[in-house]
Amino acid sequence: MLKNPFLIFPAIDLKDGKVVRLQQGRADAVTVYSDDPAAMARRWAGDGAKWLHVVDLDGAFTGKPRNWDTVRAILGAVQIPVQLGGGLRTREQVATALAMCVTRVVVGTKACESPEFVSALVKEFGNRIAVGIDARDGFVAVKGWIEKTKWTTIEFAQRIDQLGVGTIVFTDVSTDGMLRGPNIAAVSAVCGTVRCDVIASGGVSQTEDVRRLQAVSTEHPNLVGVIIGKALYDGRVVLRSLQG
Repeated sequence: MLKNPFLIFPAIDLKDGKVVRLQQGRADAVTVYSDDPAAMARRWAGDGAKWLHVVDLDGAFTGKPRNWDTVRAILGAVQIPVQLGGGLRTREQVATALAMCVTRVVVGTKACESPEFVSALVKEFGNRIAVGIDARDGFVAVKGWIEKTKWTTIEFAQRIDQLGVGTIVFTDVSTDGMLRGPNIAAVSAVCGTVRCDVIASGGVSQTEDVRRLQAVSTEHPNLVGVIIGKALYDGRVVLRSLQG
């Protein structure tokens, strides 16, 4: 059992209305785990999850949310907070998600294109806005992790922190879905350069990986949790044992 307040965020990645996992963000490397996302949400909530991390992968790749009905079904199925990302690139899309009772939205690609957009969202919606930083080879990747930008991970994290964003979701793309362990050094570097909360994502393969990240949080208290996907779905990590 983990000590509070370190949080486990089960990931529910949506593609064509189904729960899937991608390997290193590749749309051609898909594993389907369920055709009933709401039931999956209930399962994780029943196993003790305090939050859910939901990603509209179709939205991430196309630039426009595609799974609104599925997100609504998830929200109707559980009472715990839901964090949503994927294709949220306009103020109207963000407002729609929040009006649906999504607790927090994660903006990614648009944050790189327009920090001013993020600043305006923070002024309007406060801590309900998070920014996703997806890193590949030390640089920020966007548009479903397809394109690498000119921003280094640290430069962008500092910029986002300065805008008053309350939470960064940091993913090392090279580790995502690979079950090889998280990039501890990269997570630590991001936590050490910002004041806002950080949620780690990518690479968790076993309970020990979670405990290593929790150890980082003792040095960097702004590391508040980790998102876990494939390791949970494959049974390598048992949520109930972590949550007590």
